[in-house]
Amino acid sequence: MRAEIGLWLEQSAVGLLVRESLWGFPIVVGLHILSLAFSVGMFLWFDLRLLGLALTSVRVSLVYRRLIPWATVGFGSSFITGGLLFTGYATAASANTAFRMKVLMLLVAGVNAVVYHTVTERDREAWDAWTHPPRAARVAGAISLIAWATVILCGRIMSYTMF
Repeated sequence: MRAEIGLWLEQSAVGLLVRESLWGFPIVVGLHILSLAFSVGMFLWFDLRLLGLALTSVRVSLVYRRLIPWATVGFGSSFITGGLLFTGYATAASANTAFRMKVLMLLVAGVNAVVYHTVTERDREAWDAWTHPPRAARVAGAISLIAWATVILCGRIMSYTMF
């Protein structure tokens, strides 16, 4: 990212609120962590179902229908709060290796979800009730778990490497 854009973001009202106000950062980071726990927690259970490690007596489609709407709300909230946090520290974050890895793994998680929904899930009716879904579904679950674990770890690493 160009330094001018980062500085402009940091000097915006939102950037200043996050970085310099007494309660801006703690509130936004707290909401971000709660949102991540909510979204990634829901993804975790769905991924464990895809791996055949949890909720094996429940159809994959039912687990998806029950969890993903909540995960979507959590993800939307974490995306917004993450953007607010980025606005306060844009130049430092852009130069940070952990931030770059976090963004890369968010992209991996997104591509994985698209591939799952467009390719793997096409024949879900055939394996929906299986205790252990086919290999492609298990791979999608494993990639998702690894991607989200990396996103969270990189977020924590950023706390120690940006300042």
